[in-house]
Amino acid sequence: MVVGDASLDIDTLVIGAGPGGYTAAIRAAQLGQKVLVVDKEKVGGVCLNVGCIPSKALISAAHQYESISHASEIGIDAGKVKVDFSKVQDFKNGVVKKLTGGVASLLKANKVDFFNGEVMFINENEARVFNDQESPRYRFKNCIIATGSRPIELKPFPFGGRIISSTEALSLPEVPKSMIVVGGGYIGIELGQMYSKFGTKVTVVEGLDSILPGFDAEMSKLVEKKLKGQGVEIFTGAKANSAEQSDKDVTLSFTVGDEEKQLTADYLLVTVGRRPNTDGELGLDLIDIKMNERGFIEVDDQGRTSIPHIYAIGDIVAGPALAHKSSYEAKVAAESIAGLPSKIDYKCIPLVVFSDPECASVGYSENEAKEKGHNVKIGRFPFNINGRALSLNATEGYVKIVSDADNGLVLGAQIVGLEASNLIAELGLAIEMGATVEDIALTIHAHPTLGEIPMEAAEVALGHPIHTFIKK
Repeated sequence: MVVGDASLDIDTLVIGAGPGGYTAAIRAAQLGQKVLVVDKEKVGGVCLNVGCIPSKALISAAHQYESISHASEIGIDAGKVKVDFSKVQDFKNGVVKKLTGGVASLLKANKVDFFNGEVMFINENEARVFNDQESPRYRFKNCIIATGSRPIELKPFPFGGRIISSTEALSLPEVPKSMIVVGGGYIGIELGQMYSKFGTKVTVVEGLDSILPGFDAEMSKLVEKKLKGQGVEIFTGAKANSAEQSDKDVTLSFTVGDEEKQLTADYLLVTVGRRPNTDGELGLDLIDIKMNERGFIEVDDQGRTSIPHIYAIGDIVAGPALAHKSSYEAKVAAESIAGLPSKIDYKCIPLVVFSDPECASVGYSENEAKEKGHNVKIGRFPFNINGRALSLNATEGYVKIVSDADNGLVLGAQIVGLEASNLIAELGLAIEMGATVEDIALTIHAHPTLGEIPMEAAEVALGHPIHTFIKK
């Protein structure tokens, strides 16, 4: 490495090695660019290390524990089922290690250089990267900023001790006896329900009128019903005011309507959203990149910032903080740098919550489609008359397809039920390719599968379903 004021020349500097950053780096390298990716943490970013992947590993383990514990319902008595949470954590860590190791190998195979350290812009075309051992200076032709986000920390609830963020919640050494979750969004519900399945007494405190804002009310109600059946207590329309903690527990004071309440638990998990990592020592103020009042970088439909050769993607730009959104934007930015006509189109970004039952949505909701002026036709089919769902003892939920009655185009879809996270892909593809409900209905789906449910919903929209009856 060159140390001092001499600069090394590269084509593209990528700041951040999460799903957006590493994808951008690999795609840029595939297109012939000399790429350096820098991250002060591990390869894989929040998603692979302390977000999507470890949470889903724990959720999967909790689901298996619950399934085995209730296997007597289908004639299988497994006796008393025990949880060794240290081994569950080992399983989670093993999954993370495999995936992060795989990404590191992909960067190397694509001849992408990785620097474990921080970045400080010197000017619009130069940056210094540094750690405890070295501080080389790079001159770049293009830059992609993908620094991600972090949990929002509320002043009354500073992280530390018994007040934790999602990061700490994924690495607890044992299953707590009790936990309060402030925030009923997807992170709070996923982690709260996971611990509930392991035996934790969970209480959710949400400021809005329902949990899972952003999803159809009916979907949220199904998840809420399941949570309450598992013993989770839910307070909506609640304002969390303050917390006091000791070495052993934490007490939350909150208000519901005019009533003051207090709850004590082993941990207080605060999940009220994420904040873009655009502050700190990156030096964005030195190069005068345009940002809004919330700290999000403003970009065009190729991810280009107010400085034309510097791009921004992922959680630091407007839109939902989703790994798949970030990796999608990454490819567009890398291809734009290479001169390709790629542009961002957000109409098909799926939203998924790995709750029980799972929730997934893509495209327009029914209300959104109506607001856009469409003559809406709905096709809806429940899980409880699908053969595969019945055989899996997983009959909660439905598939709902939102279509245009005039031309049959699929405008959106909402799914709540087993494997909603996988089933939504077909509906996203339908929207992307301009398919109609007739196209879905005419596609032969294997039987017996959950995949038949979207087909059946499409037939309902067409008015000639086989496995349900519609009164004329």
